[in-house]
Amino acid sequence: MNKVILMGRLTRDPEVRYSQGESSTAVARFTLAVDRRFARKDNGNEQNADFIGCVAFGKTGEFVEKYFRQGSKAVVCGRIQTGSYTNKEGQKVYTTDVVVEEVEFAESKAAASNTNFGGNDYQPQPASAPSGTPEGFMNIPTGLEEELPFN
Repeated sequence: MNKVILMGRLTRDPEVRYSQGESSTAVARFTLAVDRRFARKDNGNEQNADFIGCVAFGKTGEFVEKYFRQGSKAVVCGRIQTGSYTNKEGQKVYTTDVVVEEVEFAESKAAASNTNFGGNDYQPQPASAPSGTPEGFMNIPTGLEEELPFN
């Protein structure tokens, strides 16, 4: 089974090209910065994120092009694909990409606009409960049991 799920931030705006031919297909390439779960504390210069190349085709690529920008937090599901090519200097170059099958927003638009991408200073505000109700639940008057659509 070849399945990968990643959550991270785009390091720059997606680069989108369209294939040639009768029915052109969008090909969106982007890099996700994915935080490592555990950071090493003994070396302050140690990299704490992995930068993973991703490619999305077709409608998924068009979606990425339209809605994601540098700093956007995304969740991608897909598969790892390896390949190789020979560069202009005649050297063989090996590639590893995540072929994106699904992509979703990992934060709301409001949270994204309040986030400082150098650090996470976004603090969600707790919802306030209406006065006179315990823990934010609405009071239902007694005697309405027969009018409710469920028991």
